[in-house]
Amino acid sequence: MSNSPSQRSWFARHKVLTAAGAVVVVVAIGAAMSGGGDEGATPEAKASAPAASGGKGSDAGSKAPESKAPEKKAVTVDGDGDFEVGSDVKPGLYRTTGNEDAMCYWERSKDATGELDSILANDNVTGTAYVEIKKSDKFFKSTGCETWEAVDAKAAGTPKDTLKGDGGMFKVGVDVAPGTYKSTGNKDAACYWERSKDAGHGVDAILANDNVTGTAIVKITAKDGYFKSVGCGDWTKTS
Repeated sequence: MSNSPSQRSWFARHKVLTAAGAVVVVVAIGAAMSGGGDEGATPEAKASAPAASGGKGSDAGSKAPESKAPEKKAVTVDGDGDFEVGSDVKPGLYRTTGNEDAMCYWERSKDATGELDSILANDNVTGTAYVEIKKSDKFFKSTGCETWEAVDAKAAGTPKDTLKGDGGMFKVGVDVAPGTYKSTGNKDAACYWERSKDAGHGVDAILANDNVTGTAIVKITAKDGYFKSVGCGDWTKTS
């Protein structure tokens, strides 16, 4: 069956209006059902069209889909490379997790000479590491590490009272709760622990440290910034 001119006109408009959104399409359908398009619609049919799109009887509804704000992507730094501070990497606190067998190496440096005296701080990492890259740093180097992610230094966490003895660094109040902890079964002084006030890793950041054989007992205070454990038996809070 051939369509009348008014029907063909309505179908042409319908194809265009569909791309404009579901609300307009419902209006067009209501108008077509009433009289086959604007040319043949009675005043009563035209008046009823808005009600079809916004009234209680509308299936599609009159509200357009709510737009969602784009998710904020985490600031990350690749685990391999040399990065110029300020252009390649912004100053701030960064964390890398999941590193194995001390194969992750990082370095903060004051220039790009690669000489020993240019190194401000460095470490080989097993497990998790936190590093504070400072505005005064010139370069940050990372080799064999998992991706570094920027961390809000003031962010809260769910501190635990048991720690993996080879877990790396734990942020006090976020990853680990203050208290007295015990680690047992350590052999050949392979267990190293450290309490530090920040994640700059300078010598002046260390509050206390030790290499342990046998049992180790450490009191982590609420004023400590971080606790580091490498090669130790697991730690359990005793008080």
